[in-house]
Amino acid sequence: MMITKVPVGFLGLALLFGGGTEAGAAGDQPLWELGAGVGALSFPAYRGSDEQNQFLLPVPYFTYHGEILKADRHGVRGEVFDSDRLEFTISAALSPPVASDDARARAGMADLKATFELGPEIDLTLWRSASRARSLKLLVPARAAFTLEGPPQDIGWVVHPRFNLDVTDLPGLAGWNLGLQAGPVFGDRRQHAYFYEVAPRFARADRPAYSARAGFGGMQYLAAVSKRFPGLWVGAFARYDNLAGAVFEDSPLVKRSDNFSGGVAVSWIFRESSVRVRVDD
Repeated sequence: MMITKVPVGFLGLALLFGGGTEAGAAGDQPLWELGAGVGALSFPAYRGSDEQNQFLLPVPYFTYHGEILKADRHGVRGEVFDSDRLEFTISAALSPPVASDDARARAGMADLKATFELGPEIDLTLWRSASRARSLKLLVPARAAFTLEGPPQDIGWVVHPRFNLDVTDLPGLAGWNLGLQAGPVFGDRRQHAYFYEVAPRFARADRPAYSARAGFGGMQYLAAVSKRFPGLWVGAFARYDNLAGAVFEDSPLVKRSDNFSGGVAVSWIFRESSVRVRVDD
């Protein structure tokens, strides 16, 4: 689930912190940039877990502004259709594995494997300032999810419509970019079953058997800031998940109705393309 899970892999981690390019810096930019750095991250084992994980990881920095393929603060995506107000893209996401030994609620159960998600996304610009430094969009991704380890397993789909506010002219904070997102998460039965179902063979006194169903998967809120300095990029994010009213809220694997995640990253940019392209946010 794209923003319901922390992306695994160095590129995914970099994008989680807000991407790599200066938001709203329309006009002349390098076709691509390449760098590397380090990030500190804290997030729950899974949404609804009462256990928090902390990591210090290397973070690559990569941006690409091609005609179709793009990699920037909005993620890695293929742009199929683009107008002034409407974009149709193909987007992807990754999620990390969770060993049952690292999550007490799942003790004795099968590990959660790393997953890959791919699907279409429609982005509708609802409002944009005259300077294009501020914009409000409705993002609607629909992704099919598969496990990565062993033979791929189809684990359903996720839809996560959300409002996205970008601000690139923060008063008194020249060069800093702010992104805010909020929206509900929905999944089918297979998606929710993969994370929250308890098969009868794994049931015990404090973990009764549980059958998941499709529907609402809670709310998610994200705030991210970033700034591109000469030869350096810095970023940070904070995320809040609320599972109140989720169809799987009564699963014995849900130990908390809310979770917080956050992180900071620094990347040094050591190569960039001599080719310049126009970039419009």
